[in-house]
Amino acid sequence: MINKKPTFRKLTPSFGSSILVKQHIDTVDKNGAYWHFHPELELVYINKGQGKTHIGNHLSYFNNSQLILIGSNLPHNGFTDRLTANGTETTVQFKSNFLGDDFLNVPETAGIASLFHRAKQGIRFKMETKAVIGSKIENLMEYTGLERVIKFLEILNYLAFTDDYTLLNADGFAFETEAQDSGKIDIIFKYVNTNFQNHISLDEIADKVSMTVPAFCRYFKKATGKTFTQLVNEYRVVHATKLLIESQMSITDICFECGFNNFSHFNKTFNDITGKSASHYRKEIKLIIQ
Repeated sequence: MINKKPTFRKLTPSFGSSILVKQHIDTVDKNGAYWHFHPELELVYINKGQGKTHIGNHLSYFNNSQLILIGSNLPHNGFTDRLTANGTETTVQFKSNFLGDDFLNVPETAGIASLFHRAKQGIRFKMETKAVIGSKIENLMEYTGLERVIKFLEILNYLAFTDDYTLLNADGFAFETEAQDSGKIDIIFKYVNTNFQNHISLDEIADKVSMTVPAFCRYFKKATGKTFTQLVNEYRVVHATKLLIESQMSITDICFECGFNNFSHFNKTFNDITGKSASHYRKEIKLIIQ
């Protein structure tokens, strides 16, 4: 029996502080590795690490650094599989009204209010912004009290006006399951994460959450906006991108390693999800590294 974790997570800032700043250097906080949401926004900076980014309907693999802003109540998984040499993960969690209910209603904070609205879709900031802001986020650990708040406002102000970002859920994301039900989603994602390299039948996965196949299919589509087959294929393609980046395996071998049993189906699915062929993806990554 897989233990159901609560989907809603209550976060508690340290005493006397309106924002919660955490940093992991040697290990990654595995407590966050389940599908959850909270009213607080979450700003995450990973300077060297690897893992899956799973926020709302967005699923991708990263291999190096990440700077992401996750909006209020946007479901997400903890996503760093491991930190590499000298790697740190710094997380800032805060409520939109951490400086009071009128904070976002004054003219000077209109940009930040707009940033928080965009964050409901999940925001990934690009190289230029990471270079400017990454160390400033890490340095928040060195400050307390009003000084920390002022430094954090400077970060938010910069993020509010940069156009160096991508929205992770450009079409929006509606999370429609009830909080008490969404432990099922956690069970489903964990099972897929462990077993996507093998065939997973609808009977098998429906049984894991004690549902009939038709009920499971309706529930899953309503909760995630996609079919179960789409989710499994996304996990497989994300794993393929990891192998294309990190290994010297042939693309044919990667196809079968990721759970596909048909090369043409792999090619079509990879292209549908990433917008390019696996060979083109690998060539682009090599050019970036060079």
